[in-house]
Amino acid sequence: MIDEYDQKQKHENNNNISIDFDGVIHGNSKGFHDGTVYDKPIAGAIDAIQNLAKKYNIVIFSAKAKPDRPLVHGMTGIELIWEWLEKHNLSQYISEVTSEKPRAIVYIDDKAIRFTDWNQTLNELSVIEGNIDNE
Repeated sequence: MIDEYDQKQKHENNNNISIDFDGVIHGNSKGFHDGTVYDKPIAGAIDAIQNLAKKYNIVIFSAKAKPDRPLVHGMTGIELIWEWLEKHNLSQYISEVTSEKPRAIVYIDDKAIRFTDWNQTLNELSVIEGNIDNE
């Protein structure tokens, strides 16, 4: 059992690229707004996903996929994302939509800080906090 799990983990760590949905694929210009997935794709997202899918499994992660999110027009966040992906001819390139952090080679996220050490991380966070305070 442990060996099978280890092999699955190795496979996913070496074959998945995980991409945040809002702000990276979907424009999300109005934030949560009314809960729908309303915006067009971010420039370059379609071509990038099509090219990445030639070599990797693409997993989308999103807070919209959280199970505690209210239904919008009778649909879960996952269903709304899949509907949007189909509308933009991207669904065939995506292997999964999840709210959890999947195993992956890399995470592409507009709200991330790349960790190298804690001093650098805390410095970057203080810059972000300063920008929020100034808004």
